[in-house]
Amino acid sequence: MADDVNEERDRILKINHLAELLAYHSNLYYNYATPEITDSEFDALRDELQDLDPNHPQLSMVGSDPSPGSVKVEHQFPMRSLDKANKEEEVFHFVSQTTIHGRRFVCQPKLDGSALSLEYRRGRLVRGATRGNGTRGEDVTANVRRIPNIPDRLSWDGDCHIRGEVVMPLATFEEKYSDIAPNPRNLAAGSLRQKSVDAGKGRAEDLAFLAYGLEFPSELTRHPDSPSPPSFVYDSEIISWLTSIGIEVAGNEVVSGEEDQDTSNKLMKVAKRWTDSRDSAPWELDGVVIKLDRLDKRELLGMTAHHPRWALAWKFPPQEATTVLLDVEWQTGRTGNVTPVSRVAPVVVSGVTVENTTLHNKGEVERLGMMIGDKVRIVRRGDVIPKIIEVLGRAEEQDLQGRAHSDGSIFSHELPVPGEIVAPSECPRCDTPLVEEGAFIKCNNIHCPSRLERSILYWCRKLEMDGIGEKLAEQLCSSGLVSNIADLYRLKDRKTELLAFERMAEKSANNILDELENSKSMTLITFISALGLPRIGPEIATLVCSEVKSLEELIQMSVDRQESIERLVKIDRIGEVVAGLLLDGVSSRRESILDLYDQIEIVQDEAQVEIGVLFGKTLCITGTLSRPRKEIALSIKSEGGKVVSSVSSNLDYLVAGESAGSKLEKAMALEVKILNESELDDLIGGRILSEAPVRRQSTLGEF
Repeated sequence: MADDVNEERDRILKINHLAELLAYHSNLYYNYATPEITDSEFDALRDELQDLDPNHPQLSMVGSDPSPGSVKVEHQFPMRSLDKANKEEEVFHFVSQTTIHGRRFVCQPKLDGSALSLEYRRGRLVRGATRGNGTRGEDVTANVRRIPNIPDRLSWDGDCHIRGEVVMPLATFEEKYSDIAPNPRNLAAGSLRQKSVDAGKGRAEDLAFLAYGLEFPSELTRHPDSPSPPSFVYDSEIISWLTSIGIEVAGNEVVSGEEDQDTSNKLMKVAKRWTDSRDSAPWELDGVVIKLDRLDKRELLGMTAHHPRWALAWKFPPQEATTVLLDVEWQTGRTGNVTPVSRVAPVVVSGVTVENTTLHNKGEVERLGMMIGDKVRIVRRGDVIPKIIEVLGRAEEQDLQGRAHSDGSIFSHELPVPGEIVAPSECPRCDTPLVEEGAFIKCNNIHCPSRLERSILYWCRKLEMDGIGEKLAEQLCSSGLVSNIADLYRLKDRKTELLAFERMAEKSANNILDELENSKSMTLITFISALGLPRIGPEIATLVCSEVKSLEELIQMSVDRQESIERLVKIDRIGEVVAGLLLDGVSSRRESILDLYDQIEIVQDEAQVEIGVLFGKTLCITGTLSRPRKEIALSIKSEGGKVVSSVSSNLDYLVAGESAGSKLEKAMALEVKILNESELDDLIGGRILSEAPVRRQSTLGEF
């Protein structure tokens, strides 16, 4: 029995760690263009989490929230990720699973840039938005208008959303930016998202946009003077049409076969041709996108929470290089996990100079059997920091010769003395004895400076404050000005000390203090999710707050743990593990939470919930709707309704969109009241459309 308990504990710990890693690396990749791991490493982490917890909320996320301080845009059509493959048998499996609905596929080069959505209204460009987390992105219209090949007006006077990739042409990168930027992809992302022309990144005028998809608003949401969209049978027809209206496209090739193996072989021929020609392409490529060409057949296949079932991204084989392991450093993260970071002799892989890799955990170091001074093989996909995949024995002096740093300066380093990589027994920042949890080692000191710095950064990012970055967070903590999150809100009384920091001008200090002041009022949902408790993000916090109405109540629940867990697990989608993590997290941080509570204001409109038109009603949402289900669920809950995930005789309403499927059939059999989105909107007084939490991409008004 004890062994079972220990196994379950280890499983939960691993799940939590994997989820945190995915969230962390998504944030680095999509918001800061500073990835630390390869695409394949990220996919491996995701696959591992899916094996352990198939329904984990992190698996349904694409990317991460838009960068703090930016203008947010809700995508009318979600920008989903794609399922990935790098083996021929995976392509064959995809073909065999989809060809029941058609045997014609369209292939497009997978550009390694920054995803962008262009919204045209009556043929005029009105907004450009980054991908963000797939449902919400960042408004970058001002920079988009400076990209030369993006037309301000189409040759068609209608409404449409064009999807594509912004890239930095390799020739331009080599000519202008190779000495000042790490790689074209990061430069493209930074140039697209910079807040001013003089921000120091690349010029938007040097970027290019290549389209790969198109969506048309419904009759209800498009401009009344917009013509009806043209009718297409094939995606390849859309690509041709985009060209005809003035949009440059990524290119496409149609492939079809008589049977699965034949079709798969033809697709692999296309993939191989692109693989062989990738070095001669005008921009960086990292694979080939394979999509079912028939549009109506795509609807039959549908979507998962993460990706469409009718598309696959075949990734190019990894590119490899050899280098020398110079040292390994250990860093403590927000949750206390201590992870190793390897320092290697600079090596150029796919045009990028690499000098460090992330090793993830102690177990990875042990698995590879590495030693300081070893010659190692690294692999890289796209433009991310590579992974050490193999130890090639002891390095020699000649293995260090002829190397240079990314700025062009000569690398000079003696061959390190061979030595074992020893995991620390104490936290590298606070000297607290570390605890082993499976393949991981952890600092359980919640007051650890490193954990504090990461917690502060997490809080600021969740509240969309961009004035406090890593360097400033470190300064605030090391100086003693900030010893917990609550101290951030006391900085207004210590402005003189803040101004004494390096490169801290009066304007910068005022901006930081203004951001903090503006962030002091928040909902209980935001407060709970911004604390950074393991597995407690906005979605879980929203579910919890459907039952828990105040912070005082939550704190008391952490005292009455067992009784409170029984209460929380009655909430749909809240299990015992998550309930325990929430209560334990609140309990261990009780004093700091109360201190923080004294500095901020939690805003709740309980009266509205109690008297809402849906008070006491239970609803289920299914099918494709004009807005994300999470938003519609929040609107329902704001009117006192309860949202569940399954259909039963106890259900009051089923909110059904397009392609509702089996839930609709079951509801009809049980004689449950069926509502479409418009009927639900009428029922709750237009709140769904009038109270969107952020500006919708399609809501632009007249011009």
